[in-house]
Amino acid sequence: MADAKRRLAGILSADVAGYSRLMGDDERATMETLNAYRDVFRRHVSEHDGRVVDTSGDSVLALFDSIVEALQCAVDVQGELEGHNADLPEDRRMRFRIGINLGDIFERDDGTVYGNSVNVAARLESLAEPGGIWLSGSAHEQVEGKTNRSFEDVGTHAVKNIARPVGAFRVTGREAPAVTAPKKPLTSPGRPSIAVLPFDNLSGDPEQEYFADGMAEDLITALSRIRWLFVIARNSTFTYKGQAVDVKRVGQEMGVRYVLEGSVRKGGDRVRITAQLIDATTGNHIWAKRYDRKLADIFAIQDELTEAIAGEIEPELAEVERERAHRRPPDSLNAWDCYQRGLWHMWQLTGDENAEAQRLLQRAADIDPGFAPAFAGLAYSHYLDVALAFRDTVSEDLEKARQAALRAVAIDVRDATAHCTLGRVYTALGDYSSAVAELEAAIDLNPSFALAHYGLAVCLMFTGRSEAAIPEYELAEQLSPHDPYLPLFQAIRAGAHSVLGQFQQAEEYARRASRHPRASFWAYANLAAALAGQGKSEQARAALNTLLEMQPDFSLEFFERLWPNTDPTFLAAYFDLLREAGLDMPDEPAGDG
Repeated sequence: MADAKRRLAGILSADVAGYSRLMGDDERATMETLNAYRDVFRRHVSEHDGRVVDTSGDSVLALFDSIVEALQCAVDVQGELEGHNADLPEDRRMRFRIGINLGDIFERDDGTVYGNSVNVAARLESLAEPGGIWLSGSAHEQVEGKTNRSFEDVGTHAVKNIARPVGAFRVTGREAPAVTAPKKPLTSPGRPSIAVLPFDNLSGDPEQEYFADGMAEDLITALSRIRWLFVIARNSTFTYKGQAVDVKRVGQEMGVRYVLEGSVRKGGDRVRITAQLIDATTGNHIWAKRYDRKLADIFAIQDELTEAIAGEIEPELAEVERERAHRRPPDSLNAWDCYQRGLWHMWQLTGDENAEAQRLLQRAADIDPGFAPAFAGLAYSHYLDVALAFRDTVSEDLEKARQAALRAVAIDVRDATAHCTLGRVYTALGDYSSAVAELEAAIDLNPSFALAHYGLAVCLMFTGRSEAAIPEYELAEQLSPHDPYLPLFQAIRAGAHSVLGQFQQAEEYARRASRHPRASFWAYANLAAALAGQGKSEQARAALNTLLEMQPDFSLEFFERLWPNTDPTFLAAYFDLLREAGLDMPDEPAGDG
């Protein structure tokens, strides 16, 4: 109680009408719709200067300094959701009930709130009809005459655990602009959205139409796995089929920032697919690629190309978003901008930049406590403090990383980034079985997620399965050839090749990593090992000297502190090579005891 502050607030409480039935009919579809509709709440709450404080179960609880803003937020949310529900079958439509109250609350330093006024808002929400908004008498008194809404007095109601009957007013006049305005994409403020247009069939063969449509449909499904990206539904984007479209117009009509378009051309036993990603606000091309394949199994080709295109698009979009956020004035940043700006600093891969990343990612989490990627990013930044030895407080940093990653998974269990981050943290803790389980969960949620494949490769390598790790390293680089983490993909992969005795491949990847402007000390450690394995003693010693300049305390003890429980066979092979390069080592072989 000592840290609780009392203040006056507008309180918005919402839940889903018929939630149990929806879950019973189709649990997965219900959760996907619920998460998307919560993004609507988060965006409008932020736009009206409010704060989402809880999203447990099927509920949303938000606070506002202005009760007028709380009401307008509720109206905007219900109007937008009404439009999106129109695209769903009647039995799958998700309608929220909203209650609004004005009163005293107690707010703790950690952001949690409680008090009788919160309970009143929740009781009003339970009285509201699906899609409706009910206000308490105190809230109605403050908003009357300050909005173009009209209200119906629905009398007083005795409600559970509230001593006095509660006066209530129903919001009417739903014909207002908020309801009839063109639908907006289901995104929170500043977060990106994309429309995948039907692919053009350039084959002159009507039978290939199904292949072109299938490519676009599969890409919509694949991109929908990226939880920070809102993807417009097929029913909306396929209205452009057969039309010559202006991408800027599509962006305006769909309310999206990005458009993906492409074409399919079949000739003989070969097929050519082109795809291009366009910034709909400017018309500028961000990314384009052509894929040529032999038509053996058309469905296998469709799956392969879908994964390849989706895998390349995600890091391209992420880079554009990071650069966009980095250019914005600091005082104008919302949660999404803080998150992307934090990632920009994090991927510079230096200690100072990582500290700034943590500040921004914490700010994103504070602005929107229900935004899972902010907590996942914060966790990853603390993990990097350990993996790249930015700090010497390993236990403290890993505990911070673990707590933030667990919070991210708890907020959104279908967020692949959250599971991937938790898997990387478990790797640093030496709990490889848990790490593999989390990384495989991330890959199940998003098969095109390069960082998860890389993380799985590291786990396999550290548990003595370097041969099995190589394909995962290869896939990570194929999926994201311009990834900000690429120098680490290459540097750590070199270690796997070295312990397998594949020294030329190891040298190739270590040199690629060492030429990168953000090369880490791992690039030079693995270059030294690869060169020593080939008997290139002078070059190996030079690489080792660079390693020790960057990380003077590099040793077997240092390695085991960062990566506990590493397979003894791997350690022995790896540090025997570094001993040959000139690293001072204990007399006993690495891994003994």
